[in-house]
Amino acid sequence: MEDGEKMVQLSFLPASSEEGPVREAGREEKDLPPGEVEPDLGLASLKEACLRCQACGLRRGAKQVVFGAGSPQAAIMLVGEGPGRQEDELGEPFVGAAGQLLDKVFAALKFRREELYITNIVKCRPPGNRLPTPREVRACRPYLQGQIRLIKPRIIVCLGALAGQNLIGPQLRITRHRGRWVQRGEIMLLPTFHPAALLRDPGRKRPFWEDFKAVARAYEELK
Repeated sequence: MEDGEKMVQLSFLPASSEEGPVREAGREEKDLPPGEVEPDLGLASLKEACLRCQACGLRRGAKQVVFGAGSPQAAIMLVGEGPGRQEDELGEPFVGAAGQLLDKVFAALKFRREELYITNIVKCRPPGNRLPTPREVRACRPYLQGQIRLIKPRIIVCLGALAGQNLIGPQLRITRHRGRWVQRGEIMLLPTFHPAALLRDPGRKRPFWEDFKAVARAYEELK
């Protein structure tokens, strides 16, 4: 994080004593989703609860629940928006064209998928790969909140505007804020483009690559 840059409260993590949580506009903190889960569940139990979840309509139209994949002790967590068609078919995050591009970045930086943890804001595929609605995001919130709490990543990469807006703050604009570190307690967050955006606009590949090089440098410093 740059010197003097203001720390931003994560809406998925407890508030610090210095500043209140970032909330979605017009939503009170007491507005809990119907899919709220017990806070003391382990990761396997959290996944089982997620597989049974019917808190929003996405599960009825999805083939599978794509909970997440990777190391439960990962120092780096990547959070996207929601599963696509191939993810819904296979039950794994980022296995389509965008995931293949991400794998090339991992290989170049000598990251292995198995040492990272990859998930999404929502765990079921939205119809037609549309963005999840605020209600759907709220319904899935406890599962991502639980994943962060249990895995305890030191770095979270927010892939795309939706991930950044929900994990950092609704004011985030991906073209303006990508590549800028935000710190919350011991967790460092970096918003960047969603890899699918690179397939539509190859001009975004260079800044995306620079952002991941920054992630690799931060990871080395942590070690």
